[in-house]
Amino acid sequence: MDEFTEYVTARWPTLVRAAVLLGCTPPEAEDLVQTALERCLVKWNRVRAADDRDAYVHRVLVNCFRSSRRRRWHGELPSAAIPESGGGDRTADVDDSDAVMRALGRLPDDQRTAVVLRYYAHLNEQQMATVLGVAAGTVKSRLSRAVKALAQDPHLAELRDPR
Repeated sequence: MDEFTEYVTARWPTLVRAAVLLGCTPPEAEDLVQTALERCLVKWNRVRAADDRDAYVHRVLVNCFRSSRRRRWHGELPSAAIPESGGGDRTADVDDSDAVMRALGRLPDDQRTAVVLRYYAHLNEQQMATVLGVAAGTVKSRLSRAVKALAQDPHLAELRDPR
């Protein structure tokens, strides 16, 4: 059990951010990661024996994400209060983050998942193939198409060529 606790403590922020990049709001991402980790805890012996624990856990996370998207509505939810900022003008950071999230949102789900697993979770092609349950060549083609689409996205032009 200590090994699981150590794993969760070390990986929690990365898993939550991966869920956000897949398309969850931060509270949804925390719930999704909790659900994925609950499933991993029940089968911790299987996770422990896996060739790559991170790939195994990311696969569970992606599967939980896909399942959650099949079952419920994903529209915007109103908020009663606006969160306080930590100080300073972070408008540019928010604009950059918004541009990236919108660009990811315009990608098909399979390409978006591939980008998140490769460039955020830092999984290699074989790990991604295992997580997604597809051939390594499929992973390469999804990434290639996604990177091409992101490179041509006009909303990301400002991030590529700062004024």
